[in-house]
Amino acid sequence: MNTSEKDALRFSQQAEAGCLTYAQAIERYQRGDHTVSIDEMTGIQALERTAPTKPARPGLVERREFEYIRPGTQTLIANFEVGLGQVLCPSLGDSRTEADFVAHIARTVATDPDAGWTFVLDQLNIHQSFGLVIWVAQQCQLTDALGQKGKTGILATMASRAAFLTDPAHRIRFVYTPKHSSWLNQIELWFSILMRRLLKRASFVSIADLNQRILEFIAFFNRTAKPFKWTYTGRPLCA
Repeated sequence: MNTSEKDALRFSQQAEAGCLTYAQAIERYQRGDHTVSIDEMTGIQALERTAPTKPARPGLVERREFEYIRPGTQTLIANFEVGLGQVLCPSLGDSRTEADFVAHIARTVATDPDAGWTFVLDQLNIHQSFGLVIWVAQQCQLTDALGQKGKTGILATMASRAAFLTDPAHRIRFVYTPKHSSWLNQIELWFSILMRRLLKRASFVSIADLNQRILEFIAFFNRTAKPFKWTYTGRPLCA
C-alpha cells in the first residue's frame, strides 16, 4: 500500500471513509443518490504515427511505427459512477484549473440537480478550493458566513475548506483519499482501462480526433459496464 501520509491514524480514517463510501454506493444509487469517483487524466497526447500500424498475423506480432507527430495534448476530467459502473459527464479540455474543476462539478450535478452527490477524490489543491466552497454553499443553500480567503472562517485555509466540503450534512459532499494514494480511487482503475484499450496503441490525427474517440470509447464502455468488485475495507491487509 503506497501513500505519503505519515500519520497512520489519519491514513486509516481517510481510507476507511472512502471504502465505506464505496460499500454504500449501490444502495445510495438505488435511492436516487450518486457516488462518484473523480480525477483528472492530464497530458493525454494526440500522437499521430507517421506510418500505419501493421496488424498481427500468423508468425508476426503487431508492428507500430515509432516515429510520430504531436498534434497536442488534452486533459480529461472523468467521473466513475461507483454504484452503476459507468463513466458519466466527462470533460475534455486544455487545462485543469480551479475554474475547470468547479465547472465540471457543476455540469455533473446539473444532470440530476436535486439528488445527493458524494464525490471521492484526492487532495489536490483545486479539489479544496475557494471557488468550490462558494459553489457548494450556493447549491446547498447554506447561508452561514464563509469568512475571507486566507484570513478567517471556512475560507481561511485549505484545511478549513476541506472540513466544510466533507460535511456529511451537505447534499453535495466530498470524501478525500489519503495523500498520494491513487490506488484508493476507483476512477484510476478506469483510467488504466482507457490507456490499455485505446490510448496506448492508437494514432490520432488531431485533438478533435482524440476527443471524439475518447467519447466514443466511453459510450462503448458504458453499454456493458458493471460496478467494480471493491473488497478492500481500508483496514491493514496484514498485522
